[in-house]
Amino acid sequence: MTSRHDLEASHTPAAIRARLHGGPDHSYLRDFVYGAIDGAVTTFAVVAGATGANLSAGLVLVFGVANLFADGFSMAVSNYLGTRAEEQRRNRLRAEEHAHVHAIPDGERKEVRQIFAAKGLTGRALEEIVEAITSDEGVWVDTMLREEHGLPSDSQSATRAAVSTFVAFMLAGAVPLIVFVVDLVVPGAIPGDAIWWSAGMTAVTFFGTGVVKARVVDESPWSSGLETLALGGGAALLAYAIGWLLSGLATV
Repeated sequence: MTSRHDLEASHTPAAIRARLHGGPDHSYLRDFVYGAIDGAVTTFAVVAGATGANLSAGLVLVFGVANLFADGFSMAVSNYLGTRAEEQRRNRLRAEEHAHVHAIPDGERKEVRQIFAAKGLTGRALEEIVEAITSDEGVWVDTMLREEHGLPSDSQSATRAAVSTFVAFMLAGAVPLIVFVVDLVVPGAIPGDAIWWSAGMTAVTFFGTGVVKARVVDESPWSSGLETLALGGGAALLAYAIGWLLSGLATV
């Protein structure tokens, strides 16, 4: 919880000016969590399927690493293209709104008036805010993007979103493979069945991802960790069940 002293310090004229001058602070937490969960789930699914088919630790690693790089890169590219598509849509709508402001300014003013009337403004206050917004074309268009189209006036970096997804995917996706690396390098070093060690480490990864998320969004680490563990664990369990059911096909 931020103290009152820290809040007051962050709201001095100089602090406010510096913060606003830096522009919006885009978060890539969604991209990181998305990559981490998918990395752990898909790699564990490959490991579970390969183990169910009674493949050696070496072959489990071959399939697991191949999936790690191929799927991680695929997800990063998909996230990049998806974020770029959103940016391109925003740019198209921005150009359209500029054209509308020039072609039918009275109609666009009526839209602004209705938008803020719906928020409860009336009379002189309503007319003043309409006049203030429509006196600056940039503010006018940004307002229409937010209020009419539900889009922020600025977007996050497609490259950073893709990198966040890829790094998280690689880090979390490598965890289910660690036990097989140890088993390959030092045969017999892993007591019991390696798949259960891999499952346990994957569960820890899910919980850790939730804890990281909690630190960013300021919620309970235990609550966030257990939620991520339950959802990610459910997906991993489903992947394991499917791999186990289909493992017989490897001998056909």
